[in-house]
Amino acid sequence: MIILRDISLRRGSKLLLAGASVTVQPGQRLALIGANGCGKSSLFALLTGALAADAGDIEGMGNLRLSHMAQEVHLRDESACEFVWRGDGELARLRDELARLETAGDFDAAAPLHSQLEEIDGYSAERRATRLLQGLGFADDDVQRPVADFSGGWRIRLGLARALMRPSDVLLLDEPTNHLDLDATLWLQDWLQQYRGTLLLISHDRDFIDATCTRILHIEGGELHAYRGNYSEFERQRAERLANQQASWEKQQRRVAEIDAFVRRFRYKASKARQAQSRLKELERLQAAAPAHLGSPFDFTFPVAERTSDPLLRLDEAELGYGDTRILCGVELQLRPGSRVGLLGRNGAGKSTLLRSLSGQLPLLAGERLAGEHLKVGYFDQQQLEVLDLEASPALHIRRLDEAAREQDILNFLGGFDFRGDMATSPVAPLSGGEKARLALAMVVWQKPNLLVLDEPTNHLDLEMRHAMELALQGYEGALVLVSHDRHLLRNTVDELLLVHAGKVQAYAEDLAGYERWILSGCRAQDRPAAAPAASSRREQRQQAAARRERLRPLRKAVQRIEGQMQEAETELAELQDQLADNTLYDDERAAELARLLQREGELKIRASELEEQWLAQQQELEELEAAGG
Repeated sequence: MIILRDISLRRGSKLLLAGASVTVQPGQRLALIGANGCGKSSLFALLTGALAADAGDIEGMGNLRLSHMAQEVHLRDESACEFVWRGDGELARLRDELARLETAGDFDAAAPLHSQLEEIDGYSAERRATRLLQGLGFADDDVQRPVADFSGGWRIRLGLARALMRPSDVLLLDEPTNHLDLDATLWLQDWLQQYRGTLLLISHDRDFIDATCTRILHIEGGELHAYRGNYSEFERQRAERLANQQASWEKQQRRVAEIDAFVRRFRYKASKARQAQSRLKELERLQAAAPAHLGSPFDFTFPVAERTSDPLLRLDEAELGYGDTRILCGVELQLRPGSRVGLLGRNGAGKSTLLRSLSGQLPLLAGERLAGEHLKVGYFDQQQLEVLDLEASPALHIRRLDEAAREQDILNFLGGFDFRGDMATSPVAPLSGGEKARLALAMVVWQKPNLLVLDEPTNHLDLEMRHAMELALQGYEGALVLVSHDRHLLRNTVDELLLVHAGKVQAYAEDLAGYERWILSGCRAQDRPAAAPAASSRREQRQQAAARRERLRPLRKAVQRIEGQMQEAETELAELQDQLADNTLYDDERAAELARLLQREGELKIRASELEEQWLAQQQELEELEAAGG
């Protein structure tokens, strides 16, 4: 077990922890939560040895294998795949030593290393690293690209894959979903559910915490409080405790009244019975949990737009993409005041392309974008953080949007985003990623849009800011189109889901739970998750059936081809191992022959492992298509 006893920690003049104690049992799964800057990452640094406590002791870490994700991955020339498998230090050591010995011609010393590699499943290292990369959203042709080719967000994913590759007793993950889309988040969630070591997780994604953790450690006011259960249970326990504090009663009742009004407004708006039931259940939870968030530093709403149109925006037979590359075709979409749309789809399917086209930033390749006379779009993506003026203050950023605004009104408004005092009037350069994201969102809110287009707005935001955004979006009266890996935000702010898949945008008949099941079932690109039924002609049905049959033909051939290759590799490997059993092969005069055979044995083991993986994938795809009537 890991024991933290009376830990005190300062960063500069700020006291982060004061006499904090906790015991972590083997195999426990804990989420470390608290406001940004409260000391979560510093506590992780204590556990890794990167920081020393000002007082107190940490026991039990000495003999544990620890893995943690690097927050920064430096430019390297090695491939993404090699970077990931080298996360397994013992594997990398063995392979480097084996290469050195074989280069030096010391084949007697090299021979036992092959057995050691086999014992740690070293011959499947590339395959396992590739599966991690694919699960985190990397395309097949990305696997062999140099690390230096990837942008910052993708390098963070590489660091995460490397941490997962490393065998560990304790796994520390600091905001692992920050740069992931929903599909990759679901894959990581499934991976962590199968992890057998001790998990310590920093995350601001409550659904992700609920699915992966069974204990909560909450840092507040320099103290560390432990709660049994996941985040939802923590929120309930905390709400019960705070609800008894009389000083918060009036504010609490006002918040409950606001949620009641939202329940009434949305009770009949959900487009499907299952969706309506899910929405009401979540809203009941919101009411019960309201006291847990009364101390939040965030308090803002979306003001009503001065003018609107109906419809606000329409896409007719739109083709979307870049240059000669068409990503989405035949898009039909109408947005009216009150439309609340969430977009689902795999990484690269075209969700961000659709958002940029809706916002007017990306011209259509064909078709029409028909904007209402009074359309006013509020658009947010992570690029908005890059265009902030680092020398200007938050107040000046708002002033530039509205020269006529009163200074006090600007400061009051920024206070709702927790920019108070000097923070509101000082340059934004030293602000954290989360603080810059709050400012970019504040700039969107100030402009009173009647159409909000939001692409992953919760990245870098802590739980309280996410909660405040959820409440603000619930009260928003304009149209909303949202892409987010935060399922809780989606579930509580949209009432219509669209699936972006295979070049099309269609209504999605299932709910988020259905989408999650589809992703976690190990679906293939040819699979079609449930889409809302649409009328189709007999001719179209015949064409679809023919297309399915045509798709099966190359799959069957591929399975047969791989089976033949597997048989060839296994036969050659068996013959080669018979040769390696000859004791005279290890005589000095046969050293070159031994080296050649050992090298070929390693190549064949890797080849057999890769073929087995390909066969399993193709066979599963074939079975699923046949079951679907293909």
